[in-house]
Amino acid sequence: MKRRQFLLEAGGGLGALALNSLEAATHHPAKAKRVISLFMSGGVSHLDTFDPKPALARFAGQPLSRKGDIVVRQGHPGPLMPSPFAFRRHGQSGLEVSELFPKLGALCDEYALVRSAFSKSNDHVQAHYALSSGQIRMGFPSLGAWVSYGLGSLNQDLPGYVVLYDQRGGPFGGPANWTAGFMPAAYQGTVFRAANQPILDLQPPPGVSATEQRQRLAALRQLNSLDAARAPSNSELTARLDSYELAYRMQSAAPDAVDLSSESPATRRLYGLDEAHTEPFGRQCLMARRLVERGVRFVQLYHGGLGNQNLDTWDAHEDVKTNHTRHAAATDTPIAGLLTDLKSRGLLADTLVLWHGEFGRMPISQRGLGRDHNPGVMSLWMAGAGIRGGQVIGTSDEFGYKAAEQPVSVHDFHATILHLLGLDHTKLTYRFNGRQMRLTDVYGTPVPQLL
Repeated sequence: MKRRQFLLEAGGGLGALALNSLEAATHHPAKAKRVISLFMSGGVSHLDTFDPKPALARFAGQPLSRKGDIVVRQGHPGPLMPSPFAFRRHGQSGLEVSELFPKLGALCDEYALVRSAFSKSNDHVQAHYALSSGQIRMGFPSLGAWVSYGLGSLNQDLPGYVVLYDQRGGPFGGPANWTAGFMPAAYQGTVFRAANQPILDLQPPPGVSATEQRQRLAALRQLNSLDAARAPSNSELTARLDSYELAYRMQSAAPDAVDLSSESPATRRLYGLDEAHTEPFGRQCLMARRLVERGVRFVQLYHGGLGNQNLDTWDAHEDVKTNHTRHAAATDTPIAGLLTDLKSRGLLADTLVLWHGEFGRMPISQRGLGRDHNPGVMSLWMAGAGIRGGQVIGTSDEFGYKAAEQPVSVHDFHATILHLLGLDHTKLTYRFNGRQMRLTDVYGTPVPQLL
């Protein structure tokens, strides 16, 4: 039996966790040490943000007949609808960005824009799972879990994988988006709240000393170890044991990591914390910077929560202008602030920043002013980690209905991320059900322009 396999099976995987944290071996030199992923939940319209289509104005009001049968998820298909937003060229690259993102547009030379990405489902939940784990079914390890498995942690007093979701509620699909799937549960994401008390029940009750707490943890570990010995394949129990120990260590490290009061007024303004509409996501972005600064390997941010699906997410079935104006205004300043802050601190050079949704939207109207789901093409961008900014990769067709030149699949996207982290997506495997499983299944090719 190989050493790694032995450690995976002995003690439910805790030995492998320790091995990973000590080795953090990569397959080739890494350009990124850490990742901040910005997930715009609900389906951002590429046609109204990063992919201008003059043909929509020329043929406005006409049916999209030349593309054959048009599949819409919620019915009410209308004619071709031009974007209600103007596009402007920015930076030395002259990249065209919607007026929705004036600050991100001004920073376009910092990120590479992919206009030919496509998803695997037109259902929110399944599309979320695809972007999170490469599969449209739940139960598979998320991207953050694979990164934690492959590289380990940079700080033993904080989780290697942290999730910060919208204060209005979690994203479509819920916790299955940050699960460890069939891998040991210790690799799953740890949820921090972006508002009020970020980490619930972190501190011991009043009157409990550090010595008493340590004795209680020791007794609990001894009792739970007896159950773990009887069920060595149950990683949930051993992961819980390890989480108790991590929580104990976090009592000193975590409060500082999530305490934003020490940030200067200028930094708080940079992230939009002084404005009511930008403060919630600005808080998430600033907390993400503080976490990666302290060694958290992978931070997943969600904008859009299931309080009111049509109002609180980017799901613009009714009125794309109202919906996207609202959400772009809430995120433009915080994301631009994050990129600016990371660069000023020297962190952007080895931090990979991702921006994406779960799919794009249709070039035809729905219910008059809205747009339906469109997995055929979406826009996403990547910054940092040595990526050459200002470039455009791939194209969609003339109406933005399908990816055309250099289509980039979800598996290609994931393969690129792993490559930048020094990991070969074909070699990062985990044996399950008699097969060597991987994030990209049997697909995926890193995008060469991003390497």
